[in-house]
Amino acid sequence: MARYTGPVCRLCRREGQKLYLKGDKCYTDKCPVAKRNYAPGQHGQSRKKLTEYGLQLREKQKVRRFYGIQESQMRKYFNMADRMHGITGENLLKLLELRLDNVVYRMGYASSRAEARQLVTHGHFTVNGNKVNIPSSIMKVGDEIEVKAKSKNSPKFKELVENHRGSTLPWLEVHPEELKGRIVAEPAREDIDIPIEEHLIVELYSK
Repeated sequence: MARYTGPVCRLCRREGQKLYLKGDKCYTDKCPVAKRNYAPGQHGQSRKKLTEYGLQLREKQKVRRFYGIQESQMRKYFNMADRMHGITGENLLKLLELRLDNVVYRMGYASSRAEARQLVTHGHFTVNGNKVNIPSSIMKVGDEIEVKAKSKNSPKFKELVENHRGSTLPWLEVHPEELKGRIVAEPAREDIDIPIEEHLIVELYSK
């Protein structure tokens, strides 16, 4: 399946809540979800009650859109989570949180996951001193993520140091003045703030 390239605000409206796909715009009155809190399209305002399958599907789509991943990737992460010790749904969210693009976003070095993915793809970050340009790379405890030396002097990252919002996540240690951070623990379920009922996704994929 090709990556979605249309208006991302339609995705938020389809799920009936903010997915924070547009960065700072999502926190303003310009957010389309605040203006039109119903699904896009001709029949968006006449939504029918969802079936059990419909609820499961919507949760899965919501997670895919939060993290900007394709269906094949989602299935791969589920299979990985199912083989891990612990609760499958929580393992799934943990894997998604540890993606490099999401870690960059969580550290505050990008305004959205889409921007983080682009910055990683363009080679602006290193992991443990080595350049990594694969957004889907899964980070581990102890990994140090840092903006590449040549990129630190760019206007983008200079502005980021001045306006850094910081991270309060207990599994991340962030040093904005040095444009780097380190994963100090695996993310716990209570640290993942997205409104997801992951057991519905497990039920969907377990059929």
